[in-house]
Amino acid sequence: MTAPDSHARVVLNVPRGRGCMTFEFKPWPRTPRLFRGVTITEKIDGTNCAVIVDEECNVGAQSRNRIVTPAADNYGFAAWVEANAEPLADFLGVGYHYGEWWGQGIQRKYGMDRKVFSLFNVGRYEGIEELSSGLLRTVPIVSRGPFSADSVPSAMDLLRDSGSLASPGFMNPEGIVVYHEDARQVFKVTFGGDLGKWEQDSRGLR
Repeated sequence: MTAPDSHARVVLNVPRGRGCMTFEFKPWPRTPRLFRGVTITEKIDGTNCAVIVDEECNVGAQSRNRIVTPAADNYGFAAWVEANAEPLADFLGVGYHYGEWWGQGIQRKYGMDRKVFSLFNVGRYEGIEELSSGLLRTVPIVSRGPFSADSVPSAMDLLRDSGSLASPGFMNPEGIVVYHEDARQVFKVTFGGDLGKWEQDSRGLR
């Protein structure tokens, strides 16, 4: 522990009245309960992108790090958005719509002969694939329900044994994403990065 700053003052009893010193109260944030609902989806290995729709129905695109255009693109995502701007605005509405642009020529490729945009928020965009006639998808749900100690291992086992749900028959999935409802937080677990060597060996994930 370092010595206190020589200019600091300890004020425990602050007098009331005009001109007195005041402090802003900052409470400890609420602690979420662990054993609450989770939605576990497949983590797809593509490139993070978003469709942007503004109040005037202008449609744009971004990658994880920048705005993209057909002239300065990210694996053709901006060109796809431009070509489908009207239906994207109709189906998605105003906002930033985040997802994974994946498939042919991107990262794992998944044995695909085309590229696909899969939205992350499966609750918000439920039914979008049917509504958009396949223009848009959501990331596949692996499991849904109360969190338990077996939630993550069971989901990883399913993908390990069955392969990708996003691209059936592709046997090298990346991992899972866990959305914890009470924490409103997203966590990821990947086969190659998050499991320790002993756990990969013991569960046959190597």
